[in-house]
Amino acid sequence: MKTCPFFNICGGCQYDFSNVNYRNEKLSNLPKLGFTHEPVWGNAGVRRRADFAFTDGHFGFYKSHSKDVIDINKCPNLLPEINAVLPYVAKLPWTGSGSVLITQCENGTDICIASVVQYCNTDFKNAVTKLPASIIRITWNGKEIRKYANPEIRFNDKVINYIPGAFLQPTIETEQILRDLVVKYTGNAKSVADLFCGLGNFTFATHAHGFDVFGNGIKRDLFKKPLSVGNLNQYEVVIMDPPRLGALNQSKELAKSKVKRIIYVSCNPNTFLRDKKILESAAYKMTTAIPVDQFVGSSHWEIFSVFVK
Repeated sequence: MKTCPFFNICGGCQYDFSNVNYRNEKLSNLPKLGFTHEPVWGNAGVRRRADFAFTDGHFGFYKSHSKDVIDINKCPNLLPEINAVLPYVAKLPWTGSGSVLITQCENGTDICIASVVQYCNTDFKNAVTKLPASIIRITWNGKEIRKYANPEIRFNDKVINYIPGAFLQPTIETEQILRDLVVKYTGNAKSVADLFCGLGNFTFATHAHGFDVFGNGIKRDLFKKPLSVGNLNQYEVVIMDPPRLGALNQSKELAKSKVKRIIYVSCNPNTFLRDKKILESAAYKMTTAIPVDQFVGSSHWEIFSVFVK
Protein backbone atom coordinates (compact mmCIF):
# COMPACT_ATOMS: atom_id res chain seq x y z
CA MET A 1 0.00 0.00 0.00
CA LYS A 2 1.34 3.45 -0.90
CA THR A 3 2.31 5.65 2.04
CA CYS A 4 1.98 8.83 -0.01
CA PRO A 5 -1.47 9.87 -1.29
CA PHE A 6 0.20 12.10 -3.91
CA PHE A 7 2.24 9.38 -5.63
CA ASN A 8 1.67 9.52 -9.41
CA ILE A 9 0.02 12.92 -8.91
CA CYS A 10 2.84 15.23 -7.87
CA GLY A 11 6.08 15.20 -9.83
CA GLY A 12 8.36 14.62 -6.87
CA CYS A 13 8.71 10.83 -6.91
CA GLN A 14 8.92 8.59 -9.95
CA TYR A 15 9.05 5.45 -7.79
CA ASP A 16 6.97 4.45 -4.78
CA PHE A 17 9.63 4.14 -2.09
CA SER A 18 7.23 2.21 0.16
CA ASN A 19 6.83 -0.57 -2.44
CA VAL A 20 8.72 -3.83 -1.84
CA ASN A 21 9.94 -3.67 -5.44
CA TYR A 22 11.30 -0.14 -5.07
CA ARG A 23 14.99 -1.04 -5.31
CA ASN A 24 14.53 -3.29 -8.34
CA GLU A 25 12.48 -0.61 -10.09
CA LYS A 26 15.03 2.09 -9.44
CA LEU A 27 17.91 -0.18 -10.43
CA SER A 28 16.32 -0.44 -13.86
CA ASN A 29 17.09 3.27 -14.25
CA LEU A 30 20.73 2.94 -13.19
CA PRO A 31 22.97 4.22 -16.01
CA LYS A 32 25.58 1.88 -17.50
CA LEU A 33 28.75 3.45 -16.19
CA GLY A 34 30.84 0.45 -15.22
CA PHE A 35 30.16 0.65 -11.49
CA THR A 36 32.73 -1.06 -9.26
CA HIS A 37 30.50 -1.39 -6.18
CA GLU A 38 26.91 -2.25 -5.35
CA PRO A 39 24.57 0.71 -4.86
CA VAL A 40 24.43 2.50 -1.53
CA TRP A 41 20.78 2.90 -0.53
CA GLY A 42 19.34 5.88 1.32
CA ASN A 43 16.27 5.86 3.52
CA ALA A 44 12.89 7.50 2.96
CA GLY A 45 11.42 10.03 5.35
CA VAL A 46 14.68 11.79 6.20
CA ARG A 47 14.93 14.53 3.57
CA ARG A 48 15.96 17.77 5.28
CA ARG A 49 15.14 20.07 2.38
CA ALA A 50 12.56 20.36 -0.35
CA ASP A 51 11.64 22.77 -3.13
CA PHE A 52 8.01 23.85 -3.10
CA ALA A 53 6.15 26.17 -5.46
CA PHE A 54 3.33 28.69 -5.18
CA THR A 55 1.01 30.24 -7.73
CA ASP A 56 -2.53 31.62 -7.77
CA GLY A 57 -2.81 31.16 -4.00
CA HIS A 58 -1.76 27.49 -4.08
CA PHE A 59 1.29 26.14 -2.22
CA GLY A 60 2.78 22.69 -2.77
CA PHE A 61 4.53 20.59 -5.40
CA TYR A 62 4.17 20.78 -9.14
CA LYS A 63 1.83 18.25 -10.66
CA SER A 64 3.63 15.62 -12.73
CA HIS A 65 4.48 17.00 -16.19
CA SER A 66 2.67 20.25 -15.43
CA LYS A 67 3.11 23.74 -14.02
CA ASP A 68 -0.05 23.32 -11.91
CA VAL A 69 0.63 23.33 -8.17
CA ILE A 70 -0.90 20.62 -5.98
CA ASP A 71 -1.70 21.75 -2.45
CA ILE A 72 0.61 19.93 -0.03
CA ASN A 73 0.76 20.10 3.77
CA LYS A 74 2.59 16.83 4.42
CA CYS A 75 5.13 14.68 2.58
CA PRO A 76 6.21 11.25 3.95
CA ASN A 77 9.65 11.67 2.43
CA LEU A 78 10.48 14.70 4.59
CA LEU A 79 11.75 15.00 8.14
CA PRO A 80 9.02 15.29 10.82
CA GLU A 81 10.24 18.79 11.71
CA ILE A 82 9.41 20.05 8.21
CA ASN A 83 6.07 18.27 8.12
CA ALA A 84 5.20 19.89 11.46
CA VAL A 85 5.38 23.39 9.96
CA LEU A 86 4.05 22.66 6.47
CA PRO A 87 0.34 23.15 7.32
CA TYR A 88 1.11 26.63 8.66
CA VAL A 89 3.28 27.55 5.69
CA ALA A 90 0.68 26.28 3.22
CA LYS A 91 -1.95 28.61 4.72
CA LEU A 92 0.09 31.78 4.21
CA PRO A 93 -1.51 34.37 1.88
CA TRP A 94 0.56 33.43 -1.16
CA THR A 95 0.30 35.91 -4.03
CA GLY A 96 2.06 35.91 -7.36
CA SER A 97 4.24 32.89 -8.09
CA GLY A 98 7.64 31.54 -7.18
CA SER A 99 9.56 28.85 -5.34
CA VAL A 100 10.04 28.04 -1.65
CA LEU A 101 13.09 26.13 -0.41
CA ILE A 102 12.50 24.74 3.08
CA THR A 103 15.58 23.45 4.88
CA GLN A 104 15.80 21.84 8.29
CA CYS A 105 18.94 23.11 10.00
CA GLU A 106 20.54 22.12 13.30
CA ASN A 107 18.68 24.76 15.29
CA GLY A 108 15.44 25.22 13.35
CA THR A 109 13.75 25.55 9.98
CA ASP A 110 14.85 27.96 7.28
CA ILE A 111 12.52 29.16 4.50
CA CYS A 112 13.96 30.80 1.38
CA ILE A 113 11.38 32.32 -0.99
CA ALA A 114 12.16 33.37 -4.55
CA SER A 115 9.34 35.24 -6.28
CA VAL A 116 8.61 37.16 -9.46
CA VAL A 117 7.18 39.78 -7.07
CA GLN A 118 10.15 41.71 -5.72
CA TYR A 119 8.74 42.40 -2.25
CA CYS A 120 6.13 40.57 -0.18
CA ASN A 121 3.03 42.52 0.84
CA THR A 122 1.92 43.64 4.30
CA ASP A 123 -0.57 40.78 4.70
CA PHE A 124 2.20 38.25 4.14
CA LYS A 125 4.58 40.00 6.54
CA ASN A 126 1.89 40.01 9.23
CA ALA A 127 1.05 36.34 8.60
CA VAL A 128 4.63 35.09 9.01
CA THR A 129 4.79 36.60 12.51
CA LYS A 130 2.23 33.98 13.57
CA LEU A 131 4.19 30.99 12.27
CA PRO A 132 5.69 28.49 14.78
CA ALA A 133 8.87 29.67 16.51
CA SER A 134 10.71 26.63 15.10
CA ILE A 135 10.87 28.55 11.81
CA ILE A 136 13.88 30.67 12.67
CA ARG A 137 14.39 32.56 9.42
CA ILE A 138 12.37 33.52 6.35
CA THR A 139 13.83 35.38 3.38
CA TRP A 140 11.96 36.83 0.39
CA ASN A 141 14.22 37.33 -2.66
CA GLY A 142 17.21 37.41 -0.33
CA LYS A 143 15.75 39.90 2.13
CA GLU A 144 15.03 38.74 5.69
CA ILE A 145 11.38 39.21 6.66
CA ARG A 146 11.58 37.18 9.87
CA LYS A 147 14.57 36.01 11.88
CA TYR A 148 14.90 34.54 15.36
CA ALA A 149 18.39 33.06 14.93
CA ASN A 150 21.10 32.33 12.39
CA PRO A 151 20.35 28.86 10.94
CA GLU A 152 23.27 26.50 11.45
CA ILE A 153 24.40 23.27 9.82
CA ARG A 154 26.95 20.73 11.01
CA PHE A 155 29.62 18.83 9.10
CA ASN A 156 30.88 16.36 11.72
CA ASP A 157 32.21 18.66 14.46
CA LYS A 158 32.19 21.81 12.30
CA VAL A 159 29.18 24.11 12.78
CA ILE A 160 28.69 26.95 10.30
CA ASN A 161 26.01 29.46 9.40
CA TYR A 162 23.66 28.37 6.63
CA ILE A 163 23.44 30.84 3.73
CA PRO A 164 19.87 31.21 2.36
CA GLY A 165 19.41 28.94 -0.63
CA ALA A 166 22.89 27.41 -0.36
CA PHE A 167 23.49 23.90 -1.64
CA LEU A 168 23.23 21.01 0.80
CA GLN A 169 22.98 17.28 0.26
CA PRO A 170 19.29 16.33 0.68
CA THR A 171 19.83 14.09 3.71
CA ILE A 172 22.33 14.03 6.55
CA GLU A 173 22.89 10.28 6.18
CA THR A 174 23.87 10.39 2.50
CA GLU A 175 25.92 13.52 3.13
CA GLN A 176 27.89 11.53 5.70
CA ILE A 177 28.24 8.56 3.34
CA LEU A 178 29.67 10.75 0.59
CA ARG A 179 31.94 12.58 3.04
CA ASP A 180 33.32 9.29 4.38
CA LEU A 181 34.00 8.08 0.82
CA VAL A 182 35.77 11.31 -0.06
CA VAL A 183 37.92 11.12 3.07
CA LYS A 184 38.75 7.45 2.40
CA TYR A 185 39.88 8.03 -1.19
CA THR A 186 41.68 11.28 -0.38
CA GLY A 187 43.93 9.21 1.86
CA ASN A 188 46.99 10.94 3.29
CA ALA A 189 47.27 13.55 0.57
CA LYS A 190 48.98 16.69 1.83
CA SER A 191 47.52 19.08 -0.74
CA VAL A 192 43.83 18.90 -1.68
CA ALA A 193 41.54 21.22 -3.66
CA ASP A 194 37.77 21.03 -3.19
CA LEU A 195 36.11 22.51 -6.28
CA PHE A 196 32.44 23.54 -6.20
CA CYS A 197 32.89 23.20 -2.45
CA GLY A 198 29.61 24.80 -1.35
CA LEU A 199 29.49 25.25 2.40
CA GLY A 200 32.32 22.80 2.99
CA ASN A 201 30.96 19.26 3.38
CA PHE A 202 34.22 17.82 2.01
CA THR A 203 36.48 20.84 2.58
CA PHE A 204 36.82 20.66 6.35
CA ALA A 205 37.05 16.87 6.50
CA THR A 206 39.97 16.76 4.03
CA HIS A 207 41.68 20.02 5.11
CA ALA A 208 41.29 21.18 1.53
CA HIS A 209 41.42 24.54 -0.19
CA GLY A 210 37.81 25.24 -1.15
CA PHE A 211 36.69 27.10 -4.28
CA ASP A 212 33.13 28.21 -5.10
CA VAL A 213 31.05 31.27 -5.90
CA PHE A 214 29.92 31.54 -2.27
CA GLY A 215 30.15 29.65 0.98
CA ASN A 216 33.33 28.60 2.71
CA GLY A 217 36.35 28.95 0.49
CA ILE A 218 37.90 31.16 -2.15
CA LYS A 219 35.21 32.95 -4.16
CA ARG A 220 35.53 31.74 -7.74
CA ASP A 221 33.08 30.97 -10.54
CA LEU A 222 34.52 27.69 -11.81
CA PHE A 223 32.21 27.68 -14.83
CA LYS A 224 33.60 30.96 -16.16
CA LYS A 225 37.04 30.80 -14.58
CA PRO A 226 38.14 27.23 -13.85
CA LEU A 227 41.28 26.61 -11.87
CA SER A 228 44.20 26.76 -14.32
CA VAL A 229 46.74 24.02 -14.91
CA GLY A 230 49.33 25.97 -12.96
CA ASN A 231 47.05 26.16 -9.94
CA LEU A 232 45.92 22.55 -10.25
CA ASN A 233 49.46 21.18 -10.33
CA GLN A 234 49.90 22.29 -6.72
CA TYR A 235 47.51 19.56 -5.58
CA GLU A 236 47.83 15.81 -5.17
CA VAL A 237 44.06 15.33 -5.06
CA VAL A 238 41.24 17.37 -6.55
CA ILE A 239 37.65 16.89 -5.37
CA MET A 240 34.77 18.03 -7.59
CA ASP A 241 31.07 18.10 -6.68
CA PRO A 242 29.50 20.33 -9.34
CA PRO A 243 25.80 21.03 -9.90
CA ARG A 244 23.84 19.23 -12.62
CA LEU A 245 25.63 21.21 -15.35
CA GLY A 246 28.78 19.27 -14.55
CA ALA A 247 32.34 20.59 -14.80
CA LEU A 248 33.10 20.89 -18.52
CA ASN A 249 35.64 23.72 -18.47
CA GLN A 250 37.25 22.52 -15.26
CA SER A 251 37.58 18.99 -16.64
CA LYS A 252 39.40 20.37 -19.69
CA GLU A 253 41.94 22.04 -17.41
CA LEU A 254 42.30 18.93 -15.27
CA ALA A 255 42.94 16.87 -18.39
CA LYS A 256 46.08 18.96 -19.01
CA SER A 257 47.24 18.83 -15.38
CA LYS A 258 49.52 16.58 -13.36
CA VAL A 259 46.96 15.93 -10.61
CA LYS A 260 47.35 12.30 -9.55
CA ARG A 261 43.83 11.66 -8.30
CA ILE A 262 40.44 13.22 -9.03
CA ILE A 263 37.40 12.49 -6.89
CA TYR A 264 34.27 13.37 -8.86
CA VAL A 265 30.84 13.40 -7.20
CA SER A 266 28.03 13.90 -9.72
CA CYS A 267 24.24 14.17 -9.60
CA ASN A 268 23.83 14.04 -13.38
CA PRO A 269 24.95 10.92 -15.32
CA ASN A 270 24.78 12.77 -18.65
CA THR A 271 27.21 15.55 -17.77
CA PHE A 272 29.30 13.06 -15.79
CA LEU A 273 29.72 10.89 -18.92
CA ARG A 274 30.76 13.95 -20.91
CA ASP A 275 33.38 14.97 -18.35
CA LYS A 276 34.51 11.36 -17.88
CA LYS A 277 35.40 11.13 -21.58
CA ILE A 278 37.49 14.29 -21.30
CA LEU A 279 39.46 12.91 -18.35
CA GLU A 280 39.91 9.48 -19.90
CA SER A 281 41.18 11.02 -23.15
CA ALA A 282 44.02 12.45 -21.04
CA ALA A 283 45.04 9.04 -19.61
CA TYR A 284 42.97 9.23 -16.43
CA LYS A 285 41.41 5.90 -15.50
CA MET A 286 38.20 5.55 -13.50
CA THR A 287 39.13 3.08 -10.75
CA THR A 288 36.10 3.49 -8.48
CA ALA A 289 32.46 4.17 -9.28
CA ILE A 290 29.69 3.85 -6.68
CA PRO A 291 25.99 4.69 -7.23
CA VAL A 292 24.22 6.29 -4.25
CA ASP A 293 20.42 6.46 -3.94
CA GLN A 294 20.52 9.90 -2.42
CA PHE A 295 17.27 11.15 -3.96
CA VAL A 296 14.92 8.47 -2.64
CA GLY A 297 11.80 8.06 -4.75
CA SER A 298 13.18 10.01 -7.70
CA SER A 299 14.84 8.68 -10.84
CA HIS A 300 18.11 10.44 -9.95
CA TRP A 301 21.30 8.77 -8.79
CA GLU A 302 24.36 10.30 -7.17
CA ILE A 303 27.64 8.99 -8.58
CA PHE A 304 30.82 8.79 -6.55
CA SER A 305 33.91 8.18 -8.67
CA VAL A 306 37.69 8.24 -8.54
CA PHE A 307 40.07 8.85 -11.47
CA VAL A 308 43.80 8.26 -11.28
CA LYS A 309 46.71 8.97 -13.59
